[in-house]
Amino acid sequence: MEIPFVDLRAQYRQIQNEVDPAVLAVMQRGDFILGGAVTEFEKAFAAYCGARYCIGVDSGYSALELIIRAYDIGPGDEVITAANTFIATTLGISNAGATPVLVDCDPETYNIDVNKIEAAITPRTKAIMPVHLYGQPADMDVIRAIARKHNLYVFEDAAQASGARYKGRMAGSLGDAAAFSFYPGKNLGAYGDGGAVTTNDADIAEKIRLLRNIGQKVKYFHEIKGFNNRLDTMQAAVLGVKLPYLNDWNASRRRAAATYADLLVDLPIITPTTADYAEHIFHLYVVRVSDREALMEHLKKAGIATGLHYPIPIHLQPAYAELGYKRGDFPITEAYAETIVSLPIFPELDDEKVAYVANAIHEYMAARGEAERLPEAVAAD
Repeated sequence: MEIPFVDLRAQYRQIQNEVDPAVLAVMQRGDFILGGAVTEFEKAFAAYCGARYCIGVDSGYSALELIIRAYDIGPGDEVITAANTFIATTLGISNAGATPVLVDCDPETYNIDVNKIEAAITPRTKAIMPVHLYGQPADMDVIRAIARKHNLYVFEDAAQASGARYKGRMAGSLGDAAAFSFYPGKNLGAYGDGGAVTTNDADIAEKIRLLRNIGQKVKYFHEIKGFNNRLDTMQAAVLGVKLPYLNDWNASRRRAAATYADLLVDLPIITPTTADYAEHIFHLYVVRVSDREALMEHLKKAGIATGLHYPIPIHLQPAYAELGYKRGDFPITEAYAETIVSLPIFPELDDEKVAYVANAIHEYMAARGEAERLPEAVAAD
């Protein structure tokens, strides 16, 4: 059996009779740039997230950077975020001219450790950008309380969290603004790049509309210096078809995650923890295990694809050497980067496929016998 990491073709077959006509309609109308499908999707996604405004953009990275710019955060300013995130988070900060300030992750949820945020605040801090990593919301009430105390903005990096909930409230409605990614492999994915910003602030929404569209509302009249970061109309059409399926697809991911947890419970492998306040959508199903390269090779031979999210922390990336961090500054992030493995998870991953993956892991563990143990970093938590 072959188990891909994500199966976009299976999803396409499910919605082909809807998505093909939607894309064809864009071609027939010819409204390729900020066409009707963009406006329709923006309204639908804003309502879905419980936000007043949604502005479609060309990627999750662009959404992050445009938020930073819209709030006039730039050179000399600092934004606090997670040390164990994907580099787009910090690029959105630094490419706007501000400085990312990193905080280690919580050992249970993998999200930013809220107990370490205040120690990172300086007179230059302007915002906190928690990442809802792997599809689980960060502890937003605590983060917002810290932000209120220090007069800071809160920006959600919700790139992996379309449909996730925090205490019943949707990701995208939990801060001053939120950034989403619609990269094809996301829970709500386009057939190319795409992203969005959600906010309840009318002025910020208007500024992001200007920034994404080379600074103009009226053609050739440029109110500000902007960028070409528009959401493509065809991608918006695809997203509009997919959005009504999102809750069911996320529920399927949760079922697959629960099956994984049941089948792996007796093994020396650490499965994900869902916080009491969170409704996890399992964009990724990330486990921790000793000697992960050997496990990944075993799974590869069994026809099972895996991933690493993420093997090199931000502070150890050459691109961010100027931040001055060194190995040892974020011990949880560093330890987990050496032991994490992402197993296949997608809505069409049925119980038979999950069992096949779990059985392959059992076989690997049995072959290793008594030599197998929990990762040292986990045992020390």
